[in-house]
Amino acid sequence: MKFDENCTKCRRLNQFLIKTKEDFPDYYCKPVAPFGDSNGHLLIVGLAPGLHGANKTGRPFTGDYAGILLYETLYEFGFSSAPQSINNDQLELRDCKITNAVKCLPPANKPLPEEVKNCNKFLACEINTLPKNSLILALGTIAHNAVLEALELKKSNYKFAHGSRHKLINGLILYDSYHCSRYNTQTKRLTKDMFQNIFKLIVQERGENKCHISM
Repeated sequence: MKFDENCTKCRRLNQFLIKTKEDFPDYYCKPVAPFGDSNGHLLIVGLAPGLHGANKTGRPFTGDYAGILLYETLYEFGFSSAPQSINNDQLELRDCKITNAVKCLPPANKPLPEEVKNCNKFLACEINTLPKNSLILALGTIAHNAVLEALELKKSNYKFAHGSRHKLINGLILYDSYHCSRYNTQTKRLTKDMFQNIFKLIVQERGENKCHISM
């Protein structure tokens, strides 16, 4: 099923968006659509919109700390036209699209399993319409499991681990990374080098020299 910005299936999330809109009238406060190249061969899957990030701006990973490392890295490897994503700018993604496992802001940034499942139909559509020989980058365990659920694959056969590469069905390749959240980057669970190493593998897999920096 294609993305629906008017979806209200998850009552808890819908009520939270209504309350958040009351607190922050200028915020987007709706399901956040995927962003990027509709024909891109790389799909990046995050967790969910952040309160002062995508929920504010309407663009995934834009407006909060989590997007800093992501967009810097996308730019350095040729997937983005700019190293920063700012609301209402002219940034474009090249051969890449960003989405989330859950399209609506969840309380405390923690969606319930039922909410992930409800939203999975949209992710499944996004994955099933990818071009041939596409790659998926899952940022965190929830995103990893959501990708597997969208493809109806057994999760026990594809364990999440930072830097892992999984051959899926229909020629799809899944890479795993820790989420580029403030907590992970500030505690050094995920460093810039660790994140860039994932993209070096992705670029190598694509067989294209898209990197602006020395490989």
